[in-house]
Amino acid sequence: MSERETTPSADAAESLGEGVDADESAAATTSAEFAAEDESPEPDITTVFRVMNLESVVFDLGDPSPQVHLMENEAPFRHISVSIALPEAQALYAAMNHITGRRPSTHELTSAILRQLQGDIIATRIVRFEAGVFYAELDVMTPRGRERFDCRTSDGFVLALRQAVPAPILCAEDVIRAFYL
Repeated sequence: MSERETTPSADAAESLGEGVDADESAAATTSAEFAAEDESPEPDITTVFRVMNLESVVFDLGDPSPQVHLMENEAPFRHISVSIALPEAQALYAAMNHITGRRPSTHELTSAILRQLQGDIIATRIVRFEAGVFYAELDVMTPRGRERFDCRTSDGFVLALRQAVPAPILCAEDVIRAFYL
């Protein structure tokens, strides 16, 4: 066959761009598609996270949402409040007080599944605050390696506390600073 003689695979490679193997291009497209599906970007290695203590869950009848109060573990002991829904506040209260139901709650079930699959939540991270919404992720260690999952902040709190050894709650320094501007 001559160098310019076309075959179906050569035509496909030409339509994808000269000098690109059709299989390589398909693999690159697939990788790009998977990257687009991953909504949580790689954490910036310069992001500083602070360890936070979950101090309390409070529901004031004059406020529409319960508040979770977090305080920095070290000086200067800054704090933030996170609004959550009432069912999550009840689940968080139960987790803080080691209360389990007669039947497993969603968080208890998720924790049991993680344990059975030899996965451990190693941290819940609050990664950003935008338009009044906190964004968090679970950092999970599995037999296959470390995985990160985007999650609701309240679910991250409950799941962190439901571990055999409670996982730390971490908050990005930028998020804490936003409360003190």
